[in-house]
Formats: sequence, C-alpha cells, structure tokens
Amino acid sequence: MTNPTQPHTVAAALAPETTVLGACPHDCPDTCSLVTTVRDGRAVHLRGNPDHPPTAGVLCTKVSRYLERVHHPQRLTQPLKRVGPKGAGQFTPVSWDEALDDITARLRAIAARDPQAIVPYSYAGTMGLVQGEGMAARFFHRLGASLLDRTICASAGAVALQATLGGKVGMPVHTFADSRLILIWGSHSIASNLHFWRYAQQAKRAGATLVCIDPRRTETADKCDAHLALLPGTDAALAYALIHECFVHGWVDHDYLQRHTVGWEALRARALQWPPARAAAVCGLPEAAIKALARDIGACFERGEPIGIRLNYGMQRTRGGGNAVRAVACLPAVLGAWRRRGGGLLLSSSGWYPVQRDALYRPDLLSHSPCPQPRTINMSTIGDALLHPGGADWGPRIEALIVYNSNPAAVAPQSGRVVQGLRRDDLFTVVLEQFQTDTADHADYLLPATTQLEHWDIHLSYGHTDVLLNRPAIAPLGQARPNTWVFRELARRLGFDEPCFDDDDLTLCRQAFGEAVDFERLLRDGWAPLPVPDVPFAEGGFPTPSGKCELFSATLAAQGLDGLPEVLPNHEPAGADPRHPLAMISPPARHFLNSTFVNVKSLRDAEGEPCLEIHPDDAAARGITDGDIVEVFNDRGRHRTRARVTTRARPGVVVGLGIWWRKDGLDGTNVNELTSQALTDLGRAPTFYDCAVQVRRGVTA
Repeated sequence: MTNPTQPHTVAAALAPETTVLGACPHDCPDTCSLVTTVRDGRAVHLRGNPDHPPTAGVLCTKVSRYLERVHHPQRLTQPLKRVGPKGAGQFTPVSWDEALDDITARLRAIAARDPQAIVPYSYAGTMGLVQGEGMAARFFHRLGASLLDRTICASAGAVALQATLGGKVGMPVHTFADSRLILIWGSHSIASNLHFWRYAQQAKRAGATLVCIDPRRTETADKCDAHLALLPGTDAALAYALIHECFVHGWVDHDYLQRHTVGWEALRARALQWPPARAAAVCGLPEAAIKALARDIGACFERGEPIGIRLNYGMQRTRGGGNAVRAVACLPAVLGAWRRRGGGLLLSSSGWYPVQRDALYRPDLLSHSPCPQPRTINMSTIGDALLHPGGADWGPRIEALIVYNSNPAAVAPQSGRVVQGLRRDDLFTVVLEQFQTDTADHADYLLPATTQLEHWDIHLSYGHTDVLLNRPAIAPLGQARPNTWVFRELARRLGFDEPCFDDDDLTLCRQAFGEAVDFERLLRDGWAPLPVPDVPFAEGGFPTPSGKCELFSATLAAQGLDGLPEVLPNHEPAGADPRHPLAMISPPARHFLNSTFVNVKSLRDAEGEPCLEIHPDDAAARGITDGDIVEVFNDRGRHRTRARVTTRARPGVVVGLGIWWRKDGLDGTNVNELTSQALTDLGRAPTFYDCAVQVRRGVTA
C-alpha cells in the first residue's frame, strides 16, 4: 500500500508502480474499499481491499470493470459548448476559462431577476460526501438557487424508518451470518448487495433458511429456499398477514412489546383484519405460501433462533411503499427478534453515521444569499417542473439547470416530459459528466468530470458501518476536473468571498465527520469502523422520540396520517384498467447500476440489449414469441424493445430491465417513457414500479 506516513500527491501516483487505497463511489449498500495499482501514471489493476472486512477482497462484476470506465475512449476530457440544436449532441471544444466565464455571466443575469430560477439537479452518480454536495451545496446556498428535494431513490423508506425505528438504522450486516431465517425482501442481493449475500451464504451453510420476496424470479430467488412472487405494491398486505399469524399462534414476544414498543395493541387489532386468505387475494400469492412462511417464522421463534430481514428499496417504489416499509419494520419487534445477534432488520445503515452536514454543506450561507428561503423542487417530478410556466404559487419558471452526478433524461420518471423540458430553447443547461449521456446531449455546456480514481472523497455506507476515504490514484485525464473545483471556480467568478469556498478537498474530507472519526486511521487504512453494537436494540433504545419502536407513530398521526402502517392500493393496480392490464416494474439490469456502466463494453456485451421480460402465459395471449419486437405502451408513452419470454416474470407483471440510455432504444426511448410522476405515500418519492401498461407484438427487426 502507499506509505501512510507520506502525504499522497499525484506525483506519488506517478512513481513506477504503487498501490492506492480508495472507495467505490457507486449507489450500492456495500461501499467497498478499493486497491488501485498504478504504473507509469496509469491505473492498471483494481481489486477489493482484502483488509476491509465487508469488502474482503471481492468486487462486484460491475466495479471490477471500473478501469474500462476510467480509461474509456469516449471519456470527456475537455469542456464543450453546444453548436447544434438541443438534444442533437453537437458540441465544439472550448477552454475552461471561456466556459466558466460564459456560465458565470448567464447565472449572474438570471440570479439578478430571481436566483430561484436556477435549479441544481444531482443524486448518487457518486455517493461521496465531497464530490457529491460538499462544495456544490455551499455554492447553491450562497447563490440562493432553488433547493432540490432528492427523493428519487430512498426517501419513502427513509421516512418510514424514521417513523418506526427513529432513523436509517438496523442490524449490522455481518450479523446476518448468525441468522437462522433470512427474508430477502425487495432485494436482488446477488446483483445489488453482493457482500450481504456472502453473509447470507454463511448462514445458509450453518442451516439457515433463505426466503426471497420479489415480484421477479431473480438469480437471488433462484438460490433461496423459497420465493414469494407477490404483485408489485402488495408488500404491506403480506407483512400484515405474517403479523396476523404471529399473534394468532402466539409467536409474539409480549415482554419486548410491552417494554420496548409503542402501539402494539393497535397494530395487533389491524393485523387481525389480515388473515392469509385476504392477503393472498391482494398479493396474487397462494394462501399456502403465506402460511408456510409464517410457519417458518414461528418455528424459529419457538426455538429461540434469530430472524433477520434484509429490505431493499425496490419495495418502496409504489404508492404505498412507505407504509409497506413500516409494516415490515414492525415484524422484528413483534417477534422480539432485536434481542438476538442475527435478528432484526436492515434497510439502511446510513443513520448511524455522525456526518457533520451543517459544517460540510453550510446551509447558513442561505442567509447571505439574495433568497434566504428558496423554494424546493422535487427531483422526481422534474419533467413537470421544467415545463411549468411559473406563477405566484410556483415561483419563477426554471431558466437554468445545473446537472451533476445524475442523468435525468434517462433515469427520471416519465422521461418524455423530462426530454421535452430539456429541449426548451430558453433553458440554459450545464452538465458535469464523464460521458455524453442522454442528458449531456441537451447541455449548453458539457464539463468533463473526474472519476473516483482522480479525486479525494469520503464515504459513508448504507449497508455497513465503516467510514471510507478515497485517495486520488492518478492525475485527471485530459482537462477533467472534480465537481468541487468547478463550483469553487464559479463561486470565485461570482464574487463569493466567504472563506469556506477556499477549502480544498482534503479539508472537506476532514470536515465531513469532524472529530467523530479517527482521520489518521482513514489515512493509514482507508477505512475506520463506527462503534455500532452487534445487537443494537436488545433493550430498546431506539432513536425515536419515545426511545421505543413506534409501531404507532404519533409523529405521522400529528401530520394527519395514519399512525399505523396502512395497506394502500397502487395508483395503477394490476388489472384495474382493461386498456393497460399488465403491471410493469423496471429494476436495473444485473450488469448496470441505474444508467451507469451502460457504455462499458464488457458489461454491455454481457447484458445484450434492452428487453422486456414477459411470462409465457401473457406472451401467448398476445401472440408474442421470444425475441419478437414488442411495443409497451400506456397513456404516457410508447417504448419498443425486444421480448424475452421467461418465467422470471410472473403472470400479470412484465419487467423492463433498465436503465439503458434512451439513445440505445429502438426509437430513442427507454422504460421511463412509461413510468409516472405520481408520488409515494411518504417521502414524496417516485413510483417507478406502480405502472400499468399493455404490450403488443410489433414489427420484426
């Protein structure tokens, strides 16, 4: 490893051969520690850090190909200015000074009218606290730009956990190795949480039963002992049926409920309204399958064995997704599963991290801005926002969009509306990117961004409880620059003279956790653990207002919501509209991560081409055979793609594996042409998996 006693510099990375510790930047619970081998200034090998316990030397298929992304022949390496029509992707090279001077002039003129007309758009293209919002938030706060409600992935589940457990906290991931029954609920763990899967396999070798709950028969489901392929958006009904059986059969830790929960009697009363037969009808499952799972839970309870639930975010992307997470999160308290190592639930561990967000993001700078209380734009409805004419109740029309760490033209719902907005001639768009994505095609200025191997950053995780530091391993390719550099330069040109805009990236890394984390250990080892106990809630102590697991949430009730988890139907229930009788879900393809890695050749070749999975019964009813070109459509749009007739899709549900760039589609669309801007019950999140469609056979390619 690089000598930790010496300050890391790019010059050190240019030595004949060295290894540099880093962290995976991508939107995955695992947040792996990386070891990059650099020879003559070029990254030549990347592997997982064997000294980091969660990583254990192993990387997923995607990140193991990361060097193909870093050294990709299509990397953006110089600033570009649009010369053709919006969306045509026609650019000419310009200098950084020319680009930043013009961007500054345009932003200054818009801000003089109303800085809220400027909107940042970003998410988890990097999960780093520094290259994510570390300097960007300071810039936009000082500018007085509109705030962005970053809801597109996890906010429904986050609000649900906050209401029930008190935050995004749960059982440490390594303790799943001690579970004797593991429910993998709404998660394709082999593809999206590989290092949890290692612990699940340890448990299985020790005799544990693994159950997958997912509308699609994934490769994870293939390797579990049982698979419940429920209809999308019916998870709360299934959770209540399991709680029903626990109360009916006495699989209940009454002592835990009495001492460490709030509202268990009310929860019991509602659960008793959900016998397995009722839930089976709602979920599209055999009643016997629900009862069998309940018996497995009961058997573990009676033997005093730990039961662990690994949730992921797929289940909360329907209208009732937040309440579904709440319902599932009640189950460990009913069972007293929190008492035992290997018992409880994990959706996200990010709430354990003592991030010093005010110090890093400086919301106090709003008071220095021309607009100290700007409006908030929901990123999940960016299509409608870009097309809104403005008004008294809305504020000014969006005049400038600054996009970094995201690709909204491909990933945002109802993408036809998003693209229509991006094509406005009066919208000034700046995109910080590594590649010419669908969104980049619509930029007025396209600024080349660094990859993870080319900048400093610091990371938390939502799947384990270690802080990771990322050192730059190589010099930035060409004229690529970190996001932080770009926002510092814009701040300087706009005359923002607050000292915080002079903080360099290593300083920002130190500020992220302050004294709460041993930074010298981060410099030495690349990671540092948080002191989270293996059995965090054995005696209660939840970070809720009551200190208990709040099965009934007074906080939600005070907002006029149901204090108990609700079973809410989808906005577009499967089969309810005879014109669009099929439910469509659109999980990421195994070799992609949202729209990232789509242009990495080895991964693209492994994935093949955009497709729609359809069950043989649904295909036969429509005269569709495997390999046909089909048209998937609803009132929002149409998308042509290849049919894959397979039992991975359950009857009544089609699966549009994503997220391919729109430009890769047969007609320049992807599955988000069809998804809705309707929001979830909690957290104002998108409802990607609450989407009714019809499918018909198209012309043969």
